[in-house]
Amino acid sequence: MAYSTNLTKCWGQKSPRIMLLICTCSLFLSAGSTAQEPADWKLDKMPAGLEKELALSALPPHLRAAATVYLLDPAKGYYIVQQGSNGFVCFIDRTDWEWGRFRKDIFAPIAYDAEGARTIFPVYRDVAAMRASGKLTALQIKDSVIKQFHKGIYKAPARGGISYMLAPVMRVYTGKPGDEMVMTMNMPHYMFYAPYTTDQDVGINPNSPNGPWLVNPGNTVLGERKGPHGYLIMPASDAAKAKIIADGKDLLSRLADYSRYFKVDPGSMHH
Repeated sequence: MAYSTNLTKCWGQKSPRIMLLICTCSLFLSAGSTAQEPADWKLDKMPAGLEKELALSALPPHLRAAATVYLLDPAKGYYIVQQGSNGFVCFIDRTDWEWGRFRKDIFAPIAYDAEGARTIFPVYRDVAAMRASGKLTALQIKDSVIKQFHKGIYKAPARGGISYMLAPVMRVYTGKPGDEMVMTMNMPHYMFYAPYTTDQDVGINPNSPNGPWLVNPGNTVLGERKGPHGYLIMPASDAAKAKIIADGKDLLSRLADYSRYFKVDPGSMHH
């Protein structure tokens, strides 16, 4: 596909893939959707050192030095600040596309192994770039991502693997798409890939206070057993959690000084 001079100037160094996602989504806007405004698309830029430290805290300490770290430029999307060699990537998720809504208070430090970096991280990368363009509403981005899943461009992990979320704090949605509750919590945990899985498949009690839990927003958005990016979640042990919080005391203090969003909510999830 050829791109006009104006589009090339507008998108600068964005990859042709991101440009195509944005342009294709824009071409299919209906008369009703063109009236929508991509309100609140612009995110604040975290201080780079603080953002990097929070992103790396998602990983166990022994993996951090050789991991690839992505930071977020709110005007462009993710960029690499540390090129790693062990296959792991870490970043802070600021936009959960499944909810079809722009918020400015989502902060989820996430890390993936090489397989997750290959198959799951690209969705976060593309969503961040589309939001950073300022041209699309959250619902248009959601529709674009769903189309990519239906076309098979976004895929499930091809093997078992792990995503680490061992940071001492995170601010995330607490329910399924459609539920708007967001909470700041101390809940370091491990996530094992479970594509197309339901609670019934693995005998999960979703109300168990100690896990494991199944999280797969794709089952809500794409249809039951159609969510390729699901996880079985196991919380860190009480002792491990206490050590993570103690070791992260300075980071937690600086995060609280940076934003009120990092104040842990009373009654947040714990084990």
